[in-house]
Amino acid sequence: MTTAAAAITVLLWASSFVAIRHVGTEVSAGALSLARLGLGSIFLGALLLRRPHRRWPAGRDWLPLIACGVLWFGVYNLALNEAERRLDAGTAAMLVHIAPLLIAVLAGIGLGEGFPRQLIVGGLVAFAGIVVIGTSTSNGRAETWGVVLCVVAAISYAVGVVTQKPLLSRLPAAEVTWLACTIGAVVCLPFTPALISDVRSADTATIWWIVYLAAFPTALGFTTWAFALRRTSAGRMGVTVYAVPVVAILLAWLLLGETPTLLALGGGAMCLAGVAISRRSA
Repeated sequence: MTTAAAAITVLLWASSFVAIRHVGTEVSAGALSLARLGLGSIFLGALLLRRPHRRWPAGRDWLPLIACGVLWFGVYNLALNEAERRLDAGTAAMLVHIAPLLIAVLAGIGLGEGFPRQLIVGGLVAFAGIVVIGTSTSNGRAETWGVVLCVVAAISYAVGVVTQKPLLSRLPAAEVTWLACTIGAVVCLPFTPALISDVRSADTATIWWIVYLAAFPTALGFTTWAFALRRTSAGRMGVTVYAVPVVAILLAWLLLGETPTLLALGGGAMCLAGVAISRRSA
């Protein structure tokens, strides 16, 4: 079940890079973040209301919940959406996925997970694959501000994961995801006027892409992530998502015409090898 949940997360999150790249031509970064997180919160909330028993966070849970919601859901989405207005989907996915190494380091230090040899080796192999891919983007260059925003997104992502992990030992994954998503949506409320303006001028296909981002990569993808994270270490789960850029590049190739080079494909193979190594038992 853990492996299946991780695989679903990888596929959905990879598709989000392509969807954001497509939608970003009509919808601004802040407006897209608010729409995605707001709808995601509604979808998750509707599912939770159907459950007979719900557990409300204790006082000690709110600080990490707020940190997770503000950083991983709010700041991450804002930074990534703005970055993809400057970078192609595959390049953005590769740059953001320096986060798993940051997660492994932060979890090793802050959560006491240590640094298992297979995790270190797998992380280094996968990161080398990211570097190889990064030398071969679809347009041959990376716009500086876009790169900076991707690094901000990666840092927010890593810190958010490490603050989320302890919560999952006390609260159900779906509730943690819903609360964090709701907090992220609140952070994005100042973009309400921009969202109203952008939606009025957007075509129907763009609206459906936004709904897709909210329902699948956000509501479902973050829930399957939390489900898997609850059952494995933050470091190992973080390295697993090194596969996201590989899938994102393939989807961007098929749907957006952003064609990867042979060097990028070789880097993708290294990423998958690193993931396989990190998932092996010690």
